[in-house]
Amino acid sequence: MAKSGKNTLGLVFFPAFDWMISPGHPERQERLLYTRDQLEEEGLFDCEEIREYRPRLAEINDLQRAHVGVPAISRVITPAHLTSAGGCLVAADAVMKGEVQRAFALVRPPGHHAMRVVHGIRGFCTVNIEAIMVEYLRSKYGIRKIAVVDTDVHHGDGSQDVFYHDPNTLYISFHQDGRTLYPGTGFPEEAGSPAAWGTNINLPLLPGTGDEGLHRLYDGLISHILEDFQPELIINSAGQDNHFSDPLASMQVTAAGYARLADKLKADIAVLEGGYSIESALPYVNTGIILAMAGMDYSKVVEPDMSLLCRSDPRCNQRVDQLISQAGEIYFKREEMQQRLLAKCNGVWQRRKHIYYDEEGIREEQVETLRYCAYHACGGYFTIQTAAEGTRFGDQSAFIVCLPRNICAQCRAKAYDEALREKKAGKWQYVLMQDIATGTVENI
Repeated sequence: MAKSGKNTLGLVFFPAFDWMISPGHPERQERLLYTRDQLEEEGLFDCEEIREYRPRLAEINDLQRAHVGVPAISRVITPAHLTSAGGCLVAADAVMKGEVQRAFALVRPPGHHAMRVVHGIRGFCTVNIEAIMVEYLRSKYGIRKIAVVDTDVHHGDGSQDVFYHDPNTLYISFHQDGRTLYPGTGFPEEAGSPAAWGTNINLPLLPGTGDEGLHRLYDGLISHILEDFQPELIINSAGQDNHFSDPLASMQVTAAGYARLADKLKADIAVLEGGYSIESALPYVNTGIILAMAGMDYSKVVEPDMSLLCRSDPRCNQRVDQLISQAGEIYFKREEMQQRLLAKCNGVWQRRKHIYYDEEGIREEQVETLRYCAYHACGGYFTIQTAAEGTRFGDQSAFIVCLPRNICAQCRAKAYDEALREKKAGKWQYVLMQDIATGTVENI
């Protein structure tokens, strides 16, 4: 991958003036406008290290590599979602073409709570912009191994869902413990399905964890996992609501703590996620991350009201040490566990999910079934049975067949036969087939 050019960092802005969930909602356009004002005030757009890019519209096929919308993804999104996802693709292109070393997409709406199956909005998210970008990078540039490090205070349950069966995507999420915060998930035992077990790393932190605990966790565990995994690209799902002033959470991270983390992580691409302290945190945290990613001095980035910062409880670091031990064992012994789980499941693995769309009151029940292939290079295929109550289209049911990129001809034929059987049975409103490689979703 090319790394030349005088521009170190590419920036993509999209504040989505025409999109909101409701008036006064925490996820609103001011989240980016205050940041842009701060960057202009500091003169960062005049620095030769920084180059600004315009977003573009993503294509429906880009979205459908990561998602299956019911009844169709085009019916649950707006142009703002296409532009937010497209801004991430612009950032990816800038890095892969060697125009910049790194890129940061400051876009909205956000995405990391959007799962593979989409019935509506949950956790402020409709489509998963990082997952869309990951699949785009694979389709256009042939990238195989990718690490996604999610720094949002909320567990990225949508990203976990999309990557759960993919051993070539390392998903690491540190977040406030799900027993104390939405969405209530993100525990170490959620480590991936059998063939990908150990590549989904959840690190639930105690409320009140600050810079010390965060960097203790990164230095003691995350850096070692990344070094071992050796990803071709690192993506930062750059949520900023771990900040001590954020109104929706209870953590104690500072702008300086975020900037130092960005400096250590050296992500190739960062994508804005959460962060709802619009005036007191976002302009400073984003400035710190931008300076760190551009290789510039960030030591003078300080929030205006540090008096709100509380001292961290010693138990926070104790939890960090427990996670270093527990999650480290999960990751570094993953191959042994993968073999045991694959032998135990005898070619078929299943899980049930109860999903609530908090923004729309939708309740969904899912049964997901993986069918593994004896051929080593083929990952088999998986199906999803979904039934949702209270969607904007009424109650909906669908049987979805998902074809991974490396599927062999025999498994593809079996998957298609299963879809036809379900269609003939007449149980479902929709029978859909997702081809992840092509980004097509066929209504059988």
